[in-house]
Amino acid sequence: MFSPRRRQRDPEPRFWLELITAESDASRFVRYRRLIRFPQLTMPLIAAITPPHWKVTHTDEIVQEVRFDLPCDLVGITANTPAAPHAYRLAAAFRARGKKVVIGGPHATLLPEEVLQHADSVVVGEAELVWGSLLEDFERDKLKAHYQSKDFPSLVNMPAPRWDLIKGRAYGKGVTIATRGCPFACDYCTIPAMYRRRMRYRPIAQVIAEVRRMPGRALILWDDNIAANRDYAAELFKALAPLKRWWTSQATADIANDEELLRLAAQSGCKALFLGLESISQDSLNGANKSHNRTETYAETVRRFHDLGIAVQAGTVFGFDHDDRGIFERTVDTFRAIAVDSATISTLIPFPNTPLFDRLERQGRILTYDWEKYNGKRDVVFQPARITPHELLMGTEWAARQFYSLPSIAERMWKSRTGLWWNLPRNLGYHLALRNFGMVGYNPALT
Repeated sequence: MFSPRRRQRDPEPRFWLELITAESDASRFVRYRRLIRFPQLTMPLIAAITPPHWKVTHTDEIVQEVRFDLPCDLVGITANTPAAPHAYRLAAAFRARGKKVVIGGPHATLLPEEVLQHADSVVVGEAELVWGSLLEDFERDKLKAHYQSKDFPSLVNMPAPRWDLIKGRAYGKGVTIATRGCPFACDYCTIPAMYRRRMRYRPIAQVIAEVRRMPGRALILWDDNIAANRDYAAELFKALAPLKRWWTSQATADIANDEELLRLAAQSGCKALFLGLESISQDSLNGANKSHNRTETYAETVRRFHDLGIAVQAGTVFGFDHDDRGIFERTVDTFRAIAVDSATISTLIPFPNTPLFDRLERQGRILTYDWEKYNGKRDVVFQPARITPHELLMGTEWAARQFYSLPSIAERMWKSRTGLWWNLPRNLGYHLALRNFGMVGYNPALT
């Protein structure tokens, strides 16, 4: 359980902690050009649980450059798998200057022994219950190699993130969570490895008190599945409604089956939800242990969202074993027909130590262990079952350009009529970003 921060006057800082949200080159290239870039929550939350005798600064590589000349005492880096090699280079540069470096985040949780080769210390899993001990050990010059909590932290009394450390965001500094975890176990997902399918919930009164203090009107709830517990979600939405916030989060598509819950979400200010639709192929979903998605309901799901003024952002992945050369065109045609508002389109990524990775490795289908190529945008790192790696990459890029083409945007926005004042600029931002991407794909079905 978190302990509330004391409100007495902070002492003069005795130590300096520099936190870095590391991003791969591919991620920086893509996300820097988008009009709306939501900030990550990890480091603002770590800063909030750091004792007041530490000065804390934060570098978010999407909008800032890392400074190696800072007179800091300790450097903390969080990185996902494609950012790991870059994080290692950052760590090497700081260590060469005599700084201690600790690395945590998704990749450190998946492959802690590898990460430890590049850092003085590694944090495995969630940091909240071990962060105070790590800092105390550093102050006593007794920093350990591994820090891993024996339990999952409760979200009771979770402090508000340090919103003041979020820079360069024209939209959305107000980030937080209400829940943590997801009850599903899709075989490509890293969430089960992080949280072991254990759901946790913050007291709703504490969430609401924090949101009242939050800067701006926009609210981003970085929950893995905001509607996993329908009763909790309903009470949360009822409590949010009087605050008149505009909020977005992530959920599974089956939230549309609960019309009352979806209505409460809309009334509470929900403007968009990210849905991991992933594929229009039911065989692909079944093979990925995601049979709770039903492709025959996608059109009705999107319609129900739009009827309540909620936009749908569809997580979309190509490269499942049932995907053939026609999957790209069929997906674009389907998403245009049902008016999906926006889509995050990528190739399938077999993250290390996931069931997908283990299966592909056993089958001899992993093509590279260069984690920088596990970006889902510029590289394919495994042998697909029915198409070539190059066809997968070219088809994915082609599908993204077709989905965000001007005719597609016009058609989808005309049918959706949802949040056009921000939905249209967001689509145009994706369109312009893809124009700058450089690589131009093709439709494998025509070759």
